[in-house]
Amino acid sequence: MTYYVIYDGNCNLCTSLVQVLETLDRGNLFQYAPMQDEATIEQWGITSDDCQLGMILIDADAPERRWQGSAAAEEIGRLLPLGEVFVTAYRSLPGLKWAGDRVYEQIRDNRYSWFGKRSSTYQTAYAASCNCNKV
Repeated sequence: MTYYVIYDGNCNLCTSLVQVLETLDRGNLFQYAPMQDEATIEQWGITSDDCQLGMILIDADAPERRWQGSAAAEEIGRLLPLGEVFVTAYRSLPGLKWAGDRVYEQIRDNRYSWFGKRSSTYQTAYAASCNCNKV
């Protein structure tokens, strides 16, 4: 099973989190594409306007299955070893999911001013390669 993580390759926070995932996963479950790689993300029918709503996670086996923003972060966490226990607890505690969604939105909307912008787009060693039709 493979998942594509579409991330902001110009955001310092986003690329740091991708680097952590790369270290944990080593390309076994996740492959990555920066939002700035328009040719790649276009293969999944993703536009730059779509990217403004945050990171995107796509199930490579069923590309119509996708998560965005905080839902993508949760699904990535759930897919990691032992992650399902933590994500289930997070989702079940009253108000925590709502608060997490609001925090994600604030970080998404202020990521460059809070964490800085890279001078060049981060290119992962585990690049997504989709030869699929638009979904």
